[in-house]
Amino acid sequence: MTKIGFIDYFIDEWHANNYPTWIRQSSLAAEFEVALAWQETQPEGKRTLEEWCQEQQVTPALSLEQVVAECDCLVVLSPDNPERHEDLCDLPLRSGKPVYVDKTFAPDLASAQRLFAKAEAHRTPMYSCSALRYIESLEHAVQELAGAQMEFAATRGPGSWGNYAVHQLEPLVMLLGTGACRVMQIGTSRARSLVVDYPDGRRGQVLQTAEHPFEFSALRGDETVVIADIGDSFPQFIEAMLAFFGSARVPVPKEQTLEIMALLEAGAAALNTPDTWVSVPQ
Repeated sequence: MTKIGFIDYFIDEWHANNYPTWIRQSSLAAEFEVALAWQETQPEGKRTLEEWCQEQQVTPALSLEQVVAECDCLVVLSPDNPERHEDLCDLPLRSGKPVYVDKTFAPDLASAQRLFAKAEAHRTPMYSCSALRYIESLEHAVQELAGAQMEFAATRGPGSWGNYAVHQLEPLVMLLGTGACRVMQIGTSRARSLVVDYPDGRRGQVLQTAEHPFEFSALRGDETVVIADIGDSFPQFIEAMLAFFGSARVPVPKEQTLEIMALLEAGAAALNTPDTWVSVPQ
C-alpha cells in the first residue's frame, strides 16, 4: 500500500476534509492510503489535528519531518494560504518523493519559480493545478483543438481573485496557451472583468462575479466551443493525482503553471488600476 502524507497550514479545511473520502472512492483506492497528517497551526474554532485524524481514520504525525520520512508521496495543502507553500514545501521538495501542491500554487511568479527550481534541484516530481483542469468536456475540447491557433477564449466564474481566479485562469491557459504579455481590468469592483492580451493577436477574457457558475468558451476560426456543464471534476482530479503518485510522471506542464501564476499576479495589480494595461511578469 502506497502511503500518502498530508501537510497543511491547518487541517480542518474543505480540501483536506474531502480528499481522503475521494481517495477511498477512486479506482486506485486499493493501492493508496492517507497514512499521516500534520498541520502547522491550530486556528480557534477548528478541529484539532487529533480530532480530524480520528474522524478521517488517519494517524496524526508529530512533525512535518515524520510525514516526509514515513510516506511515499506527499500532498501539501493550504489551499487558501498559498503564501505558506514555500515553507511547507521546503522539506517535501528536497525528498525526491512525488509532491502535489494544492491550488493556488504560489502567491506570485517569483515564489512559483523558486518552488520549481527547488524541485528540479532535488529531482522531486511536483505539480499543482485547479481541479477544474479535469472537467471532462474541457479536456475533450483541448484535445480536439490541439495544434490549432486559438483566437479568443473567455471564462466566467464566482469567488474572489485571490483564491478562485486560478479556476478560471487554468482553463484559459489550457485553451489559449502561454505567452500573455499584458492584462487590463475593464469591469467594476463587483464585476471583475479582465482582458488578457497576447503579442500575436490572441485575446482572453476573465469575468468574475459573485455566485456566477463556471463557464468557458473558445473561438477558433468559424468554430465556437462552449463549455457550460462542468459537472464534478474532483473525482477525475483525484484519479490524476493518484496516477501521478504511482508513476511520478508530472501531468501538467511547468510552463502552464508559471503562466497562471504570472497572470494571477498581473491580474491582482490590474484590479487596482482599472482601464490600464499591466505587464505580465516574466
